[in-house]
Amino acid sequence: MSTEAPGQPEPAPERVALATIAREWGRIGCIGFGGPPAHIALLRRLCVDDRAWLSEGDFEDGIAACNLLPGPASTQLAIFCAWRLRGPAGAVLGGFCFIVPGLVVILGLAAVFLAARPPGWIQGLADGAGAAVPAVAVAAAAGLLPGSWRRTGPRRAARIRWCGYLLAGGLASAAIGPWLVLVLAACGLIEVAGTARPRAERASAAVPLAALRLKVPPLGGRALAAAALPAVGGLAALAWEAFKVGALSYGGGFVIIPLIQHDAVSSYHWMTATQFLGAVALGQVTPGPVVLTVAVIGYAAAGVVGGLLAVAVAFAPSFAFVLGGGRYFDRLRANARVQAFLTGAGPASIGAIAGAAVPLGLALAHLWQLGVLALAAGWLLALRRGVVGAIVGGAALGVVAFLAGAPVTA
Repeated sequence: MSTEAPGQPEPAPERVALATIAREWGRIGCIGFGGPPAHIALLRRLCVDDRAWLSEGDFEDGIAACNLLPGPASTQLAIFCAWRLRGPAGAVLGGFCFIVPGLVVILGLAAVFLAARPPGWIQGLADGAGAAVPAVAVAAAAGLLPGSWRRTGPRRAARIRWCGYLLAGGLASAAIGPWLVLVLAACGLIEVAGTARPRAERASAAVPLAALRLKVPPLGGRALAAAALPAVGGLAALAWEAFKVGALSYGGGFVIIPLIQHDAVSSYHWMTATQFLGAVALGQVTPGPVVLTVAVIGYAAAGVVGGLLAVAVAFAPSFAFVLGGGRYFDRLRANARVQAFLTGAGPASIGAIAGAAVPLGLALAHLWQLGVLALAAGWLLALRRGVVGAIVGGAALGVVAFLAGAPVTA
């Protein structure tokens, strides 16, 4: 753990060249298959084990602080590590190099998968990969449950509230997807209110939330207006969908599914339900952040321009959090109200991820996809194997199904 005074950025052990940051963060962006666990392991090996740029304690502090923020935590960690080594210039360059390789790959694949008349084997591949996605959602939620449950502590009342938040998120995800962001924020704020301390004790706390310059997402009229933005349509609506992913999501990149599925498929008809399944699958099997799934949705909405806009908006909050608040990350971890908000919003997000499996499962169009889904569920939940293997295996089975004459989505 750090011994620096709270609120002060710690000096990097050495001044790392920007060219080195560009090369190393770009390399991780190219080989970072497997989502946040793989990204964290690669960053740890680079910054702690191989180069000793950061201490183990500093790195763990960065992980803990990024996990308290909305948006893609592993991307924020990549930006934070680069910021520690070379300040704002390093943060911007490192984050850019971490994101861009996967962005190039996923936009290229989006152009193939979203073509007006893709080859039949390509459609079979997409249908097979998409069939595994509902199982991936359930597995992702299951993986997050233990840590969230431990956060509640031993008190019975806290555990009952945790179950309520989990259920609320799951029901909201399955039934009222467009309003899910309000449910997540409400669960967090309920927990803040329920665990509020007397005024005198709050006044004696070491760090007030206002000192963090990192605020809980606002509710009230502004959030209600934002939730109604789908009526506006066009690029403004696309930007709002991407913003929800980058600034108002808790629980990892998979929260993208319940947050934007309904709007992308039903409200705007940017893509079909089957294409949305394929978009989620692409985000899982390409390198870099899982949140790059928004690039596929943006591409479906407005071509390459839409894909780039969606990515820019989705990742802008991550850069803002680190550049504007990185020096306050120690205070963020120590703040009781931030911890309380995550105690409520966290299980609601996990429930939302699991609940997303319902509309995702209903989007399957062919009977053979149910067999792929069952195999993926066994691979992920019974054998506890990796997500990439499940989706790639599903894609291979989809090609086999097409070659055997099974129907695929036209």
